[in-house]
Amino acid sequence: MTGRLITFEGGDGAGKSTQIARLADWLGGLDVPVVCTREPGGTTEAEAIRGLLVSGESDWDALTEAMLHYAARREHAEKRIRPALAAGTWVLSDRFFDSTVAYQCYGQGVAPEDEAVLRRLAIGALRPDLTLLLDLPVETGRDRARGRQKSRYEEMNDELHLRVRAGFLEIARREPERVAVIDAGKDPDSVAAAVQAVVAGRFGLS
Repeated sequence: MTGRLITFEGGDGAGKSTQIARLADWLGGLDVPVVCTREPGGTTEAEAIRGLLVSGESDWDALTEAMLHYAARREHAEKRIRPALAAGTWVLSDRFFDSTVAYQCYGQGVAPEDEAVLRRLAIGALRPDLTLLLDLPVETGRDRARGRQKSRYEEMNDELHLRVRAGFLEIARREPERVAVIDAGKDPDSVAAAVQAVVAGRFGLS
C-alpha cells in the first residue's frame, strides 16, 4: 500500500489532536499502518526548534520565524515523513506548511514568494495528499482553550487569529482538490464522522 500524508490544520481549540487520534484508531481498524506526528516537531531536532517557537516570549521577526518553521519542517520531512511514506505508512500530521502560510504570511505579513522559496528549499515537491481544515470561529476556539496553559501563538491577539482563520479559508478556496473544510464547532463524534467520510471518499476506504 502506498503511504499517504494527511495533514490537519486549524486555529486554536479546533480539536486537531483529538481528531488525529480518532482517525488513527479508525484507520488502524482497517489495517492501515499509521504514524501520528506534529509540527513544529516530530524529530529530536525539530522539537528543539519547537521550544524556541512555541514556548517563551520571544519576539521573532516574521521572516525569521518562517525560516525556523522550515528548518524544523526540513528535519521532520527528511527523517520522519518521507521514510514513513516510503515504507507504506500513512502519516497524520498536526500542522504542515499551510500553517506557515496562514500564520506567517496572512497573519504576520511574510511575502508569499519568500515562503515559496523556503518551502522549495526545505521540502521540495512534498505536499499532503489531503488536508483537513478544522474550522471554527476564533472566539469559540478561545473559549475551548480557556484554563489550559497557553502557547506563544495562543497568547497572540485576536486580530492576528482572525487573519489566520481567513488565511486558512482562502487556502481551502484556492485548493479544493486538496483541502477539505470540516465544521469543528460540532461535537467530537460528529467531527470524527465528517473526517472519516472525507478520508474514505478520497482514498476509497470503507
